Amino acid sequence: MAVQALSKPSIAPPRVDNVPGGDFEKLDRLVSAIYDGPLESPPWNSALQLMRDSLQAAHVTLMLRPPSSENAGVMINSGSVIAQETESYETHFFALDPFVRLKEGEVSTAEEQIGKQWLQCQVYLEFLKPLDIRHLLGADIYTKDGIECRLRATRSHSAESFSPADKALMRYLLPHLKRSIQLHARLDLLECDRQLFAGTVNRMQLGMVSFAHDGSIVEMNQEARRILAEKDGIRLAGNNLCLDITPESRELQTMMRHALAGNSGGSGVVEGLSVTRPSGRAKLGVLVRAIPFGRWSESRQRPAVAVFLRDPESNAAPPSNELLRRLFGLTRMEAALAMLLVEGLTLDEAAEKMDVRRNTARTHLRSIFCKTNVTRQTMLVRLLLNSVITLG
Repeated sequence: MAVQALSKPSIAPPRVDNVPGGDFEKLDRLVSAIYDGPLESPPWNSALQLMRDSLQAAHVTLMLRPPSSENAGVMINSGSVIAQETESYETHFFALDPFVRLKEGEVSTAEEQIGKQWLQCQVYLEFLKPLDIRHLLGADIYTKDGIECRLRATRSHSAESFSPADKALMRYLLPHLKRSIQLHARLDLLECDRQLFAGTVNRMQLGMVSFAHDGSIVEMNQEARRILAEKDGIRLAGNNLCLDITPESRELQTMMRHALAGNSGGSGVVEGLSVTRPSGRAKLGVLVRAIPFGRWSESRQRPAVAVFLRDPESNAAPPSNELLRRLFGLTRMEAALAMLLVEGLTLDEAAEKMDVRRNTARTHLRSIFCKTNVTRQTMLVRLLLNSVITLG
């Protein structure tokens, strides 16, 4: 997937000499934490804690996705926050909050934004005041991709109001936080793709082990763990895949070396072999594929080689009969018969398992042929195996 260049922040940062205290080492830690934020869980936890310390705030909250009538949103808090308080805002008080939709790049207090009537607002009287929150400083971030985030800092009734220096600090940090939020959105998109394709590979009962350039394992899916745990012809010893048959083991190691040597080229090296299982079960299929470095790749810990394992005797989860019915317009009985045929049963065996007469099964089969536009049982099985039902 091509990742587009991030747009330049539209917020112009103020002069650095406006940052309160002139503590550049502390400022550097804060900015670094903002850019490390997308890699944390929850994200920006360290940055929000440092912001809270720098602003001498009771809380600093980032509403990564503000609450709405459709969803509860995503709020990341620093400071002492009770889950019940967060839920109360997400389910009720967000709709009463007038301190929202601030102008891009603007840092202001609630009273500056709303006026003297702020202290008469329902959200202050019923939500903030009981929590001993008197002063509220905030800024909103918007992106061209439709992201809207809210940054809020609070102080208690006994504390002083936020100063111009506090506003200058938040204003200085906004462009960095916006860029970091954009990076987080791109990483989230890539993670969604990764989970989608990983789920598809798992559904296909395909084991996968990826190795870095130094031979260390980067990732291994559930099916690969199952196959390797059986130690039937192939096993894992440290970071090495070991085969029981010496010639096969040498061939696999040669394939791995070829893949590692070829992953800097434009096309990935692909080689395969069959692995004998001492148990006498059907041979395992092993495919080794190089993962070429991208033009701008720099990490030596990225996947360089993928090894795919296929057990021909694995029991894949049966596709959904409901999905099959929807795709081909089958009845429940027709879908059940089709699934049994896909599993390799003969028509007589399927009829027996369904507890119906053979003539009844043949009638269902003719109806299936008509609905799927095939004329033979082998054609039907091929059609179903090549359809999306195996991904359902």
